[in-house]
Amino acid sequence: MSPLYVINGPNLNRLGKREPEIYGYTTLAEVEAMCRGAAGARPVVFQQSNFEGEIVNLVHQAIDLPAAGIIINPAALTFTSIAVLDALKMFPGPIIELHISNIHKREAIYHNSLVSKVATAVIAGLGPEGYGVAVQAIEGLIRKAVIKA
Repeated sequence: MSPLYVINGPNLNRLGKREPEIYGYTTLAEVEAMCRGAAGARPVVFQQSNFEGEIVNLVHQAIDLPAAGIIINPAALTFTSIAVLDALKMFPGPIIELHISNIHKREAIYHNSLVSKVATAVIAGLGPEGYGVAVQAIEGLIRKAVIKA
C-alpha cells in the first residue's frame, strides 16, 4: 500500500507553545499520532522542516515513491514559495493543503495561498483536528482516483 505523506512547514515544530490562542496546545507529536490513527493500515510518512529546500525534497520523495497522496501544511511557505508550488505541480495524486487556523480570517498577508493553486482541496480553521479530517478526506480522494484508473 502506497504511503500518505504529511508534510509540515516552518515553525510547526513549535505547536503547543507557539501562539496557543491561534494554534492551540496540541503538539506536533500529538498531530502525528492523530494522522497515524486516522490512516489505519495505510503507512504515513510524517515530516516537518523549517527549510524550504527540505520541503521541496519531501515532495520529490513523494513523487518518486510514489505516494498515494500528500497533505501539506506549508505554514509561511504557503504565501511565499514558488519552489514548493512548482514541486507540488509535479505530483500526480491528490493534494490537500491544510492550515490549523482560518487563514482567510487573519491578516491580509495570509490571504493569498500559492499552494491553493495546485491543491485538490483546502482545509483551514479546524485546529489540529483538521489533520484527522484531512486524512479521512484524502483517503476518499485516493479511492476515487483508483476507481477512475
